[in-house]
Amino acid sequence: MKLSTILQKKTPANEYLVLIYRFVLIMFLYSFGRILFYLFNRSMFPQVDFSSFVQIMRGGVMFDTSAVLYLNAIYFLFYLIPLPFKFSINYRRFLKWVFIVINGIGLAFNHIDIIYYRFILKRTTASVFDIVGYDDGNFRLIFRFFYDFWYIAVIWLLTLYVLERLYSFFNPVPVFEGKGWRYLVSSVVALILVSGLSVIGMRGGYMPSTRPISMNNAGKYVNSTQEMALVQNTPFCILRTWGKKAFEVRHFFTSENELEQIYSPVRIPKPVEPQKYNNVVVIIIESFSREFVGSLNKNLDNGQYKGYTPFVDSLISKSFVFTNAFANGRKSIDAIPSITASIPALVVPYVISERSGNRINSLAGLLAKEGYQTAFFHGAPNGSMGFDAFAKIAGFQRYVGKNEYADNSGFDGVWGIWDEPFFQFFASQMNQMKEPFFTTIFSVSSHHPFKVPEQYKKQFPEGHIPLQKCIRYTDMALKKFFEKASKMSWFKNTLFVITSDHCSESDFKEYKTAANYFAAPLIFYKGDGSLQGKDDSLAQQIDIMPTILGYLNYPKPFVAFGNDLFNPSAQRFVINYLEDSYQFLYGDLAFYFTENKLTAIFNRKKDPYLLQNLLGHTNYENEQNLFKAVVQQFNNRMVQDRLVIDNR
Repeated sequence: MKLSTILQKKTPANEYLVLIYRFVLIMFLYSFGRILFYLFNRSMFPQVDFSSFVQIMRGGVMFDTSAVLYLNAIYFLFYLIPLPFKFSINYRRFLKWVFIVINGIGLAFNHIDIIYYRFILKRTTASVFDIVGYDDGNFRLIFRFFYDFWYIAVIWLLTLYVLERLYSFFNPVPVFEGKGWRYLVSSVVALILVSGLSVIGMRGGYMPSTRPISMNNAGKYVNSTQEMALVQNTPFCILRTWGKKAFEVRHFFTSENELEQIYSPVRIPKPVEPQKYNNVVVIIIESFSREFVGSLNKNLDNGQYKGYTPFVDSLISKSFVFTNAFANGRKSIDAIPSITASIPALVVPYVISERSGNRINSLAGLLAKEGYQTAFFHGAPNGSMGFDAFAKIAGFQRYVGKNEYADNSGFDGVWGIWDEPFFQFFASQMNQMKEPFFTTIFSVSSHHPFKVPEQYKKQFPEGHIPLQKCIRYTDMALKKFFEKASKMSWFKNTLFVITSDHCSESDFKEYKTAANYFAAPLIFYKGDGSLQGKDDSLAQQIDIMPTILGYLNYPKPFVAFGNDLFNPSAQRFVINYLEDSYQFLYGDLAFYFTENKLTAIFNRKKDPYLLQNLLGHTNYENEQNLFKAVVQQFNNRMVQDRLVIDNR
């Protein structure tokens, strides 16, 4: 029977309901593929029971929605545009095969991973195309794969058969009889509506604070990192890693001994004093540039600069402060791994990279094994920027967000709970925790659209840049937090660390340089006042984890790409990634490497605006070797999943 005859016999239905039906159909096939994935690899997921699998399936819907919308964007466009021949047999035949081919390819990759997963222990990413093209022998392996696992091809073909048969179950008809102006208007409205909903589905949410979902977001729905593959789907992972080669194996040094002598991230503590069990509180202030802190900028405005943080300034006088500290990235998602797990953001943020399922050691995970209670606090709606997912992967026992705050009166209408009430809530929550505890809080109020609560508009007027009034507000919120916390029994036994996630718009030219764009405050304060001092040497966010562990006399080996800042023999450097180059700070020098080649050198002390390139004047071989060793250790350990040391 001809296709035209078959189509004419199908049940007529509203064209938009037919589109929804076909979307649901492909979503069902992806969910079915997830069930097959689990059944074929059940032994690899021993912790998955019925209730956790339901959670996995629920999370999978978000990933499937994103993948299906990306893959079918062209189909949706061709389906919705009001062409005069839109309902002709030939055009419907064309649409059908666009749908079958596109989704057939996506389902093929998804089905291949049912078996391929057991070889690589992760979903296939875009790097598979580089791997296949690297060696002609890989094509033989592909043919062998299909020969050995022929039943996967059969399952895929059966899936395609079901897809093809059910696709035309309904025959789409115009929502209005005829094709006049009403139909044209309805088509345009439908196209706009579907486009908007598709963007939301692709991103994984509609809130302004929601970043496009990444592979890392699967951590929210699982008990362990290896289970993330159950939540994900292969087309999503390929799309999210397409064109991103964050971690290529490096061979700057062929001798492992030479590499280890120059730089090693393996930290083997040798404490001479007993381990301390102080509480640890890490406070991450949104967009908190070093520029805003008056006491760290006494040279600005001819020595008249007061800054926007009177409380932080007062705290610095009773703290140990690192005056030459830097963030490791430009975004909030760069900061959390850097601060809590000593993993810098190089090329792409770790949490959206193809290696986000690697095992890592973090402050939360390591201290939990020492008897600490751990929790991550963030006043934004749960799921914002994937923090809850990373917190779970990093070993935090609890994630406390806007949902747990459970009082919408403090909501700023955009990002989350205002800093003042959420910091008060933070103090109260810690007062209920058993000591010792480790907590991290990430503020939200110092962010676009740069608002402060109505009652503080006169107290915190506009500054030269909009963010400055928000910094004043958050500084006040921090002051009230410390006032409340200082009355609690655990306060004196607590080490507080205050820093920023990243820097922001600058008001001074001194901070409008490639180096100082990352300039951030780094303050260590002990509740009993016993930790005071100043260090002008380089420091960075990835130093925070090893510094805290060193302060606590933590005795076990761990991996950290930063250094213990209280160790006088530690290598002090800062590493960042710009648009297409690495920035490497060492002493007073700033080095820039593009495609592994040194392209510029500046003396930050003598040339603060980085105007005089010293390249060619001096070789700086030792500094270059240190940079190369850091990158090689970082990339190779990422690729080889060697970010932890099992302390048994």
